[in-house]
Amino acid sequence: MITFLELLLRQIVSCIKSRAEVQLENALLRHQIDVLRRNAPKRLRVTRTDRSIFKLFLKLWPSSARFIQIVHPKTVIRWHQEGFRLYWRWKSRRFGRPRTANEIRMLIWKLANENPLWGAPRIHGELLKLGFDVSQATVSRYLPRQRPNPDQTWRTFIRNHLDCSAAIDFFVVPTLTFRVLYVVVILNLERRKLVHLAVTANPTAAWTAQQITEAFPWDEAPCYLLRDQDCTYGAIYKYRLEAMGISDTPVAPRSPWQNAYVERVIGSIRRECLDHVIVRNERHLRRILKLYMGYYNRSRTHLSLNKDPPIHRPISPRSNGKIVCFPEVGGLHHRYERVAA
Repeated sequence: MITFLELLLRQIVSCIKSRAEVQLENALLRHQIDVLRRNAPKRLRVTRTDRSIFKLFLKLWPSSARFIQIVHPKTVIRWHQEGFRLYWRWKSRRFGRPRTANEIRMLIWKLANENPLWGAPRIHGELLKLGFDVSQATVSRYLPRQRPNPDQTWRTFIRNHLDCSAAIDFFVVPTLTFRVLYVVVILNLERRKLVHLAVTANPTAAWTAQQITEAFPWDEAPCYLLRDQDCTYGAIYKYRLEAMGISDTPVAPRSPWQNAYVERVIGSIRRECLDHVIVRNERHLRRILKLYMGYYNRSRTHLSLNKDPPIHRPISPRSNGKIVCFPEVGGLHHRYERVAA
């Protein structure tokens, strides 16, 4: 605005001057422009106000384009065209179809990525059930250009069979006298629940088969039991599984990632319990593992279970009760509950 006022003031002063003074002033100003043009950078920085002044002169005096020196005439014309587009964009912004909310667009992307088999009609129907009043054409417009592969992934395939699957594995624990004890871990894959922990100094196929019997009653036996290629799982073990209706499912040799859930649990047992104690004997190890098994199943939250333990832990009501700490696993871990005062 100040630039416009300065220009208007100079124009008024020019009207008072004589013709000879105006001609001399124009000649001097043109020479100054030539000097600046020779020493100026290739690209000048022109503000929006400067552009508006150039466009105003071009509109009021079309032949003034041949007097412009610091920019090309086609540049001024381009500025005018851009201003025309911006004007009509601003003028028409209050009319037309309302913009789709960002929440709806993100939800369409989420439904499309999580359900590769769904098309626009199915996603549109789901949005209607969620209370979003949008058209099917809008859903089609915001669908991802590259839809995910409709075939299920390995993660989805495994999750579809977790409710009828379990896993078994061994790990070793050294004692105070450098004796080696073997611990068998049996895990329910659906809720990551530790079903059974047992300790022995001499694992055999008969002993392992007995642990399967103790871990699974007849009405709770899984359909599949994953294991590695250890020679401990001998003929007696396989016969016991067949008698209980459990399908023996060995993983590929040297592929612990195919039995990743139980391997992850063994790592948790070591990091959260056994790495912090010195095991005296077999009886001591059983007592420690029993304590950790209770903490793991009832108190410890899991990321894969939406921060819930394998055995559901109810949420304490938020009241004026006092928060009490209960030590577990000999004080290595703690459980917190709200108790009424």
